[in-house]
Amino acid sequence: MNLEVETPPQHQREQPGLENQMHPQPIYMRDDYVGSGKLENKIALITGGDSGIGRAVAVHFAREGADLAIVHHPREEEDAQKTRQLVEAEGRRCLLIAGDLRKPSFIRQVIDQTVGQYHHINILVNNAANHVEQPEFTDISDQQLIDTFELNILAIFRLVKLALAHMAAYDCIINTTSVVSYRGSKALIDYASTKGAVTAFTRSLSQHLVERNIRVNAVAPGPIWTPLIVSTKTEEEVAEFGKETPLERVGQPAEVAPAYVFLASEDASYLTGQVIHINGGEVVNT
Repeated sequence: MNLEVETPPQHQREQPGLENQMHPQPIYMRDDYVGSGKLENKIALITGGDSGIGRAVAVHFAREGADLAIVHHPREEEDAQKTRQLVEAEGRRCLLIAGDLRKPSFIRQVIDQTVGQYHHINILVNNAANHVEQPEFTDISDQQLIDTFELNILAIFRLVKLALAHMAAYDCIINTTSVVSYRGSKALIDYASTKGAVTAFTRSLSQHLVERNIRVNAVAPGPIWTPLIVSTKTEEEVAEFGKETPLERVGQPAEVAPAYVFLASEDASYLTGQVIHINGGEVVNT
């Protein structure tokens, strides 16, 4: 399956971006991907699971036998419904929960609804995030700073704190960090700072949960074709997105999701506190 696609100029004016308005559509799974029951009857909670990397992870988890709870922004309802259809087509259940992860009351609702439906949580994927590009550091407003930190790192702290009461030995947590956690970004200083925090959180929490036998790892994507890109970059930047990598192309969500499957499965039973880098060949400090 050819995953190398052209990304013509395009821009969505509102955030969060919508997958159903992208052209071409992101590839969420390879045609030849075969599940093997790696996550049979597991319960996975995925934030930002409606589109992009989150959708790809959800569909891969479903093909591997997991039931899903997906958290999404209300604006993303159409994308979320599409993801639910894809999960149900794999013969698995999919609970959709819409709201704002910046609000602690909604985070409690997420856990209550998930546990109410499935009784426990085996896999927690902290994937939801947002960024606003600011070429000038001094143009980052206090409100932008607060919003970025509330969603990208504080929500993860709050979600994990509540989820742990419903997790047991051999369950796992997977966080989405970013290549910019390692190399920085001059136009995404607040976002890169939160992703650096996610990386440090992953390493620290993994040590804290070793005695409970709960593994904590992360994935650090590079330039991946997702709604976040078309809603935050100019048309010209979108057209060139990913071409600066050694592979000289944008990556697809289908190329990222199998790493989450690996980290969620028993194949990764001796792995905790680690980050998998999927970035088109860029070598970064680990």
